[in-house]
Amino acid sequence: MPSRVAVVTGGGRGIGRAMALALAATGSRVIVSAAREPIEIEAVADEAQRRFGERRVEAVAADVTREDDCVRLVAAAIDRFGRLDVLVNNAGRGMRHVSETFLTEPTRFWDVAPEVWRMVIDTNVVGPFLMARAAAPAMIAAGWGRIVNVSMNRDTMRRRGFSPYGPSKAALESETAIWAQDLDGTGVTVNALLPGGATLTGMIPDGVAQEIRAQFLDPAIMGPPLLWLASERSDGVTGRRLVASRWRADLPEAEAAEIASDAAGWAVS
Repeated sequence: MPSRVAVVTGGGRGIGRAMALALAATGSRVIVSAAREPIEIEAVADEAQRRFGERRVEAVAADVTREDDCVRLVAAAIDRFGRLDVLVNNAGRGMRHVSETFLTEPTRFWDVAPEVWRMVIDTNVVGPFLMARAAAPAMIAAGWGRIVNVSMNRDTMRRRGFSPYGPSKAALESETAIWAQDLDGTGVTVNALLPGGATLTGMIPDGVAQEIRAQFLDPAIMGPPLLWLASERSDGVTGRRLVASRWRADLPEAEAAEIASDAAGWAVS
């Protein structure tokens, strides 16, 4: 796989960190961003340098809910590396902002504070829009690009007590399906990628028992399907959702992708 230039939002921990390091392992240059905890994205950049012997990951503090920050992230990739090939919309706010006990005690939607609802929607729905809006012109001009939106299981979108996180990811899948059509014929594809189950990330409350944590997916599961999406081998594949837990490493990539994917958005009955 030739090296790419990528931006991974929310790249300081969990799934974002795993995807940034997977891209860097192939020789890609990666900018990781975070709205908070800049020390975490700096740690990812330092870890990549230790692993690969060169500075393949750069840390940029940015808030995806701010239009100026999104424009600045895209500009940073182009200024430092000459182009932007891959945008991974991973930054997200989860149910921990609603309640630390969301896994065992569902919160009714009318008990969610409006400011928390707006924060989650701003990050999980508006943020990917602002990032994709900033990145699309450069990708269209280059005739090639990848936008990858990090989604979640459809069952979780319907799960009791999962407002506003569930609705936000349902909206992101709709964005994925619509943007793929908008960009048809440009060489830029838009797809959703999700782990396929509960994953060990910062969205999991600290009080979850260790025996339960042991059952969660490793964020590194996102690496193989992401690398395929970020390559020319996925040319023409757009408007899909790939479930990382269904990816078969023992199969040719095209076959693994077929097994692991279906249409983004909601299945038509």
